[in-house]
Amino acid sequence: MAGFPRQYSPILLSLLACASAATAQTGGNSQPDAASPSPATPATAEDKRIFGVLPNNRTTENALPFEPITAKRKMTIAYKDSFDWPVYPTAAAFATLYQLENQNPSFGQGMSGYAKRLATSYGDQMIGNMMTEGIMPSLLHEDPRYFRLGEGSKGSRAIYALKQIIVTRTDSGHKTFNFAEFGGNAAAVAVSNLWYPDTRTVSDNVQKLGIQLATDAFSNVLKEFWPDVKRYLHKRREAKATQTAGLE
Repeated sequence: MAGFPRQYSPILLSLLACASAATAQTGGNSQPDAASPSPATPATAEDKRIFGVLPNNRTTENALPFEPITAKRKMTIAYKDSFDWPVYPTAAAFATLYQLENQNPSFGQGMSGYAKRLATSYGDQMIGNMMTEGIMPSLLHEDPRYFRLGEGSKGSRAIYALKQIIVTRTDSGHKTFNFAEFGGNAAAVAVSNLWYPDTRTVSDNVQKLGIQLATDAFSNVLKEFWPDVKRYLHKRREAKATQTAGLE
């Protein structure tokens, strides 16, 4: 980790975790997207987990006719993303990294310090998800789903995915500034000051907000390209199986 800016460690850890999961992934069950109100068809089917691990509860297809979802549905999406099992090992991984770097030194070291880092790491994820995917979208009448483009050049799709951090849809289907994303993460950062006594300055809070936004933007890119990655991995498995069969 030497030479790598400490504030970007969570993003690096996410990238490493995704790469590891991709290497270990041997297949996945394709299921209809729970966030989409439309019936399941080949065009709308979405995996519940990216790389078989990361929750994928709020992806739908941009090509489908827009249908709003209820506040209850928004809260359900937020709840699933906040309490699904991958959240806990992710929080543990972050806590381990923070322990090694001695972030928030007032927490101390040893099991006591690790327990505090584990609890606060999980709290960051849970509150951030609930605010940006459930509470704020419900109050502001915005749609928290990611509308996957699924066509065009890789560059244009990547830009589209990143832009959805800034632009979202209202419940009426119109595009608007993503107040829920920025406001929800800002609220989560403000709440986190209750348990981070060493990082309460304006600069610290701006930095934490930037990390949250960057992480969510990276998540959108994963949602956009996961079906492509899955097809690529499937073709590789088929090619390897064919090659193996030919050698027997």
